[in-house]
Amino acid sequence: MPIEPSRFRPAWWLPGHHLPTLWPSFFRRRPDIPLTRERVELADGDFLDLSWCGQRDKPIVMLLHGLEGNLHSHYARPLLKLLSDSGYLACMMHFRGCSGEPNRLPRSYHSGDSLELQTIVEHIMQTRQRPVFAIIGFSLGANVLLKWLGERGKQAAVDRAMAVSVPFLLHEAADRLDRGFSRIYQRHLLNSLKQKYRDKFSRIPSPLDINLDQIRNFRQFDEEITAPLHGFSGADDYYHRCSCRRFIPLIHKPTLILHDRNDPFMWPHTVPQEKELPEDVLLELTNGGGHAGFVCGNSPASSDYWAGTRLLHWLTST
Repeated sequence: MPIEPSRFRPAWWLPGHHLPTLWPSFFRRRPDIPLTRERVELADGDFLDLSWCGQRDKPIVMLLHGLEGNLHSHYARPLLKLLSDSGYLACMMHFRGCSGEPNRLPRSYHSGDSLELQTIVEHIMQTRQRPVFAIIGFSLGANVLLKWLGERGKQAAVDRAMAVSVPFLLHEAADRLDRGFSRIYQRHLLNSLKQKYRDKFSRIPSPLDINLDQIRNFRQFDEEITAPLHGFSGADDYYHRCSCRRFIPLIHKPTLILHDRNDPFMWPHTVPQEKELPEDVLLELTNGGGHAGFVCGNSPASSDYWAGTRLLHWLTST
């Protein structure tokens, strides 16, 4: 499919690409919704937590969060409610250590954790007696989703997928987040990752001998922590093996990629070219959406979020 312009009209009162990125985190309403939590015990002795919302007999739509995301992420509860209200059974998969409780093993989660997704897709098939209908991933979760779709090809057990604000090339994203104003996102996320590391390894022995205070950017973190904890030889090996861009040509399930041309988490040149897109992948590029923001509306009081609107349309399109 081609790269197509979006019908998204950004909020005029949030100019640039940082304001629409930051606004939802501070001002988006998170509705109270009834949730059922399920803990999935893994073969390696660890666990993953799922949060369910909706009627049990409805089509299942999974949600994958971004780096250091959880149910408190600005898009999580609104999307779970939107899906439930629209006749779907929504399921949010928390990556290891992201559900509010440290995971048991030294390893954590990373941008290439497609085996975790496959495990949960198979678990849902076995326990719910039907396949997952659709999966939507944000940022890190979008990278995991596209990598999984490419790895599984025609065997991917899902009808359709949607990836939002994708770090197509991880080394380029790490570089972008270490430049200019984008360092504010890096600092916030690194502080969260470091605190999570401290909390976990105050409970269990750490296999690493590192000084967290000397880690100042994502590349250092991935070199010193992500890579050795997850079997990569270093940050470059991790970035190469886990960046989703090289998996996109292998996707054989209907997939929508929603991405902003000036996403402050990555450089514009990381977006795939049209010749890289297979028949089943549609890339929709916006202007003014920021990173996972996509705020629209004529005023703050009437603000809305395009990703949810676009998701519902994608789920019902033929």
